[in-house]
Amino acid sequence: MTNIQKYLKPEVARQIKRLDLRAQFIVKGFLHGLHASPFHGFSVEFSEHRRYVPGDDPMDIDWLVYAKTDRYYVKKFEAETNITGYLVVDASRSMGYTYRQEMTKFDYAICLAAALCYLMIQQQDPVGLWVFDEKIRHSLPPKSRRNHLGTVLSILAKLQPSGETNIAQCLAQIAAFLRRASLIMIFSDLLADPEPVIHGLHRLKHRGHDVIVFHILDEAEVYFPFKGLVELEEPESGQKLEVDAAAYRADYLEALSKFREKYRQECFRAGIDYLPLDTSMAFDKALFEYLMRRKARF
Repeated sequence: MTNIQKYLKPEVARQIKRLDLRAQFIVKGFLHGLHASPFHGFSVEFSEHRRYVPGDDPMDIDWLVYAKTDRYYVKKFEAETNITGYLVVDASRSMGYTYRQEMTKFDYAICLAAALCYLMIQQQDPVGLWVFDEKIRHSLPPKSRRNHLGTVLSILAKLQPSGETNIAQCLAQIAAFLRRASLIMIFSDLLADPEPVIHGLHRLKHRGHDVIVFHILDEAEVYFPFKGLVELEEPESGQKLEVDAAAYRADYLEALSKFREKYRQECFRAGIDYLPLDTSMAFDKALFEYLMRRKARF
């Protein structure tokens, strides 16, 4: 079975194709519209401009636009008419967890990444890849060729989630590497100290990138279906704790709710899209609903 067949099984491929057909009118404007976000309230006469970001040549600033808006914009070059996307996939050990679903969190991330890669390539938009745990382990430069999806999946399918994670450091490396505003799609369970991760997300946004965070948790991590005495294991350190599920459930669910809410609020404040998911959700349905909500804002 090829990697594409594994992650784009016939029924899944049909779902994506149906998603593509149903959302075609959305996707056509959506992917290119992502770069429109810095232009809220910006006159249509400046539609061929984008916000100046660190790394741009100051000589490219359009001073006539600055005189009208009091903001720095640069004229788009022909090469900038296509949006460049990057799939940023967490392959740390915790992503390999599943309680009773067919898919681990990592498998779910691959399917989501495959769908978005497929949609972008359909639009002839180049897509790149970064895979990380404690550090960036794999990378692929962005391409828009149709066989690129197979190349992306061939890397992801060979990986076994392992090791601890350092999301914040990897986001900092990505921010330092990129010179042009891009679409950054992050797939992670975010099981790390939130503060440095949020700082890393804000840094990407501040540099002019459109950022989407797909926060992927296992169904059991969201609903805590356990009963009796259960042994909980910290997935990356291996530290274990035995608890009474009934006594622990309320505190756990409250802590999880606060954890997700912190990300939701901080991402909203920064203009970052935050999508909480769990592995019991049909990924194509979740993606389509997200595209609909995103499109409605433009």
